[in-house]
Parts: sequence; C-alpha cells; structure tokens
Amino acid sequence: MDAKQLKWFYLFLLSLIWGSSFILIKRGLVGLTAIQVGSLRIIFAALFLLIVGFSSLKKISKRQWKFIALTSVFGTFIPAFFFAIAETEVDSSIVAILNSLTPLNTLVLGILFFGIQFQKRQVLGVFIGLIGCLLLVFSGASNHPGQNYYYVVLVVIATLCYAINVNLIKKYLSDLNSLSITTGNFAVLLIPALIILSTTDFLQRINLEATQHSLLFVMILGVLGTGIANVLFFKLIQMSSPVFATSVTYLIPIVAFFWGLLDNEMLTQVQFFGAFVILIGVYLSAKK
Repeated sequence: MDAKQLKWFYLFLLSLIWGSSFILIKRGLVGLTAIQVGSLRIIFAALFLLIVGFSSLKKISKRQWKFIALTSVFGTFIPAFFFAIAETEVDSSIVAILNSLTPLNTLVLGILFFGIQFQKRQVLGVFIGLIGCLLLVFSGASNHPGQNYYYVVLVVIATLCYAINVNLIKKYLSDLNSLSITTGNFAVLLIPALIILSTTDFLQRINLEATQHSLLFVMILGVLGTGIANVLFFKLIQMSSPVFATSVTYLIPIVAFFWGLLDNEMLTQVQFFGAFVILIGVYLSAKK
C-alpha cells in the first residue's frame, strides 16, 4: 500500500474508532462521573502505551519534551475531561457533530499562529461551518429542553485544543515517530490523571455492578479509542497535513450518529441541516 492509499486507510480506520468513542463515553458515564471517565481514559491508555512503547521514549530529545508536554495537555488532557462533562448534558451524536469544527479551528489557528497559507474559499468555509454550528446548537436547545446546550462550549474549546495540538505536532515533532509522541504524551499525563482520580469517590463505588460495567467501556475507550488511535493519528499528521488529518471529523459524526440511533438518540430536521452545513464548511476549508 503506497503512502496515498495508506493515509486514506488511516483516515477511515480512525473515523470508525473515534466515531465509536462518543457512545463509549456515554456508556462510561452510567456508572462513573465525568471526571472519573476522563481520568480513567488517560490511565488505561497510559498503561497500555507504556507497556508497548516504553523503549520509544529514549528517542525523544530534551528539546522535544516541552512540546510533548504541550501536545499532551491540548491533545488529550483537556479534551478527555471536556468531552465527558459535555456528554452529561448533550447527546453523544451532537457532540460528535460539533467535533467536526476541529479542521476549521486547525485552519484558523494555523493561519494566525503557525504560518499556514490559505485561500478565500477556506475562510468562507470557516464562516459556513460556524453558521452550521449555531443552527445545530440553537435547534437542539429549543427541541431538547431537558439538555443544557451551554455545555457545547466545552466541546468547542476541546476542538480548539485539538487544533493547537495538530499544528504543534506538524511544526515541532514531525521528525519523531508517532509511537514516541503518543507514549511520551501519556507518560506525562499518567501521574496527574491518577491524582485527579484519587480525589473522587472511585474507590468507594468500584464494587458496584454499574461501575464495573462502565469500567469495561472506558478501558476500551482508553486503549483503542485513545492509545492506539493517537498513534495512528500522529502518523497521519506526519504523512499528510494538519487539515487533512483533522478531516477525519467529516466521517466521525456518521459513525457516531448510527451508534446514537441504536441508543435511541434522534436529530431534528434543523439539526440534520445544521450538521450538513458544518460538513460543507469543513470541506471548503480543507479542500486544496
């Protein structure tokens, strides 16, 4: 498989993995708090990666560790908690659709801070995507009064963090293999995640059946949806571009939507239209 075919293979594989992550978070929240889900997601991923990739840490130079730390915070730490908190109030399929703002934010931040060249059509795509986001949010707020759509702000912040992350990796860590980057990220995050988990009532509820059931979903989320997926994602960033790599979010909502249907989540017609508008904006911003 040549490089062109491989990058598309990674893109579709990541869409399947990450598209399933939102329902895994939702299942994890049945027996765990959002803070516990975020912490355990990081811990499971860190333990897995330190087992399979510990030797790769020696390839990270002293100069690169500061960027490893930065990408760990923006690419994993903040989003892991913000997505879990958001899903306590908003449907998983809506969160997945809003995650599609990542390529738009990657372009905007790349232009403003990382010297990415842009075209007028891409700027138009950014504005179209924002209009779709507003349609999605306001329609959801009016049609689902039981859900607190202010929590979508956390999702938007998480997509900004993802955008910072991919631009940092492309600019400062392109010469480092993806396993080293991912293992380094989680080596940095393991202790903070353990400390945060220790401040919750996790040990008091660990014997509950609901907690144990949720732990299984979070373990899958951590190992597959975070650890392995990040290795693939960082490899995709290095072999393509930040905007192409984040275009995986075109496909994530499709996978997440079908999982949502199986879990009795439904979108209104206006929300469908808003999601479609977002994807048009993302397409315009990412197209060369």
